[in-house]
Amino acid sequence: MAKFKIKTKSPASNVPKTTNGKPKEGKKPNKFKFSVKNEDAEIAQLTERYSTVKIEENCSFSDFPLSKKTLQGLTQGQYKKPTAIQRESILPALQGKDILAAAKTGSGKTLAFLIPVFEHLYINRWTRLDGLGALIITPTRELALQIFETVAKIGKLHDFTTGLIIGGQNLKFETKRLHQLNIIICTPGRLLQHMDQNPLFDCTNFKMLVLDEADRCLDMGFETAMNAIIGNLPITRQTLLFSATQTKSVKDLARLNMKDPVYVAPHEKEQYTTPNRLQQNYVVLELGDKLMMLWSFLKAHSKQKIIVFFATCKQVKYFYQIFRKLRPNILLLPLYGGMNQEKRNNIYGEFCTRNNVCLMATDIASRGLDFPKVNWVVQLDCPEDTTQYIHRAGRTARLNTSGESLLVLLPQEEEGVVAMLEKTKVPINKISIDQKQLFSPIVKIQSFLAQSPELKETAKRAFIAYVKSVALMKNKKIFDVAKLDLDSYAKSLGLLVAPRVRFLSKIGIKNVKNVKADVSVTIAEDEEDSEGELFTVKQSDKPVLDQAQSTSDSCPVSTQVHKKKMTKVKILKRSLVTNKKITFEESGDANENHDEDEVYDIEKARAQLRLVDAADKERYKDLRKAKRIAKKEKGKRKADDAEMDEFPSEEDDSVDLNWLPDPDKVYKNGDHTETGMKEQVPKKKRKIIEKIDDITLTEAEQLAMNLLL
Repeated sequence: MAKFKIKTKSPASNVPKTTNGKPKEGKKPNKFKFSVKNEDAEIAQLTERYSTVKIEENCSFSDFPLSKKTLQGLTQGQYKKPTAIQRESILPALQGKDILAAAKTGSGKTLAFLIPVFEHLYINRWTRLDGLGALIITPTRELALQIFETVAKIGKLHDFTTGLIIGGQNLKFETKRLHQLNIIICTPGRLLQHMDQNPLFDCTNFKMLVLDEADRCLDMGFETAMNAIIGNLPITRQTLLFSATQTKSVKDLARLNMKDPVYVAPHEKEQYTTPNRLQQNYVVLELGDKLMMLWSFLKAHSKQKIIVFFATCKQVKYFYQIFRKLRPNILLLPLYGGMNQEKRNNIYGEFCTRNNVCLMATDIASRGLDFPKVNWVVQLDCPEDTTQYIHRAGRTARLNTSGESLLVLLPQEEEGVVAMLEKTKVPINKISIDQKQLFSPIVKIQSFLAQSPELKETAKRAFIAYVKSVALMKNKKIFDVAKLDLDSYAKSLGLLVAPRVRFLSKIGIKNVKNVKADVSVTIAEDEEDSEGELFTVKQSDKPVLDQAQSTSDSCPVSTQVHKKKMTKVKILKRSLVTNKKITFEESGDANENHDEDEVYDIEKARAQLRLVDAADKERYKDLRKAKRIAKKEKGKRKADDAEMDEFPSEEDDSVDLNWLPDPDKVYKNGDHTETGMKEQVPKKKRKIIEKIDDITLTEAEQLAMNLLL
């Protein structure tokens, strides 16, 4: 649901009450008619100061040429002194220049671009009728929500309307109100959807474009959406780019039509690129020990605020579910991209307000989010590059506070990652873990997986997702799938056997680190059963083949292995022993010595089964034919009966005679004779009946008429 901030002033509300057309005594005269002139004078004064003011290092916000409404909002938000990035970027932005700013995490970049947005619209006397004036684009929904809250905090005295447009919310509600917004804070996907589908979207008067975390907005993940968005915006505009790891690509700057941008990097000449109060350490562990280390770490730091970063969403989901069952003495919260937006907002707000809590998240929580009072940032999975590391570690030690960061590396990752961090001026120290402080919950995890098939499937998905994430990394010198001990990693997740990762077999890598292969026989996992079963296979006395050798084209053994690969069904068929007829003597001893004719012949039995099967099919066919014939005959009989019943005869036994009178009532005492009939007929009618035989036809007709009357 889009959130809007709308504030208007009514001139009638400022007119004092009158008596007989005159102001009441003791009331000051109305100053509303002078407010427009005062505003014009303030705008003229501010525009003159843009080119003359000089900002010193120990200045305050009041030293900047800012409007009274903005200064009052900053004071109410308890912002007194500007940071380094704010001192160097606000004034050039007020002068209308394009900005390319890079600063450390937690250095106050949000205010550095919000203040110029407010001032630019204020100087141009922007109203709701002017439509869209500024557009702020962020890569994540949580960051957009955080910026919107900051706008509501410091810009509440301005008369601008602000809207939050992100995915997962009511699209119809946003569509109806989008044309009323002066400032839009959004993510690229939802903004492009409105541009394509919403006829009310209008950017004719557009003035400013702001990209927060600009390097992420312009990378390959958002390239298509950003190109379409930039193509729909006016060319004449002011563009501000802000990030902790800023892009300097000429291609990116050309896409944005930036003209002589001012590069602002106050921390570029400092000794380190990360905050000074951030203590950074790393530890080297085997892949199978990561879960045990994290469990022990949470048990030892149960009263602190921690963020744990994983490589994939499925890992976050599994670790959250299994750790919640283990019940550590700390609140656990998950945050990943596949969650419902309302749930993501609730988790984000709860983590900000809690103290003893652990947030398990993917990299959606690594960009720009200002979590208060975070004590530890644990990167359980190695980041792809130094940019990702800096953004992850930057969730702590923000705005002159202290914090600690712990990076977990595999032995094959240590050399390359440490060299990469040192090259980008990131100080990091190696520490070791006391083995006595490690506690393994593997037994409990295995029992939980045995009780819950759904949890077991989640563990398999987490395993496969991690392997795929390592395989997709660009730096193959650091991230090598062939060096991963997948068998021990699967056991650490509670799985008895490592699940099959199909794409590994395509590139010639097996799931297990070291595999002893027999030249004559090799067993492959069943595709339908991801866990497989254990089979005992005779191994050759030849030395163990290295993975690189087994996959090389020059090794003749690898070709033989592929040709003689067998499935479980083939092995069972080969080991099948035909039954033998065994007889028992009178003494009870078994006698297996029979002639060859008495031995059970499987081929002969198969031939007999085929004959019996053919006979059964023929018999079944005859039965079906007989049923069809009987059904047709029955239908014909029913049709013939229906034709006969259409014109029934008078002698049909089915004629209803219930309408006839009862003879017992007509004849007295049940006497049906002529005497009985005469007794039942009245005397007057009886005389008439006796004369009927002697009357003529004319007299009979006259008699009938009399009787009817």
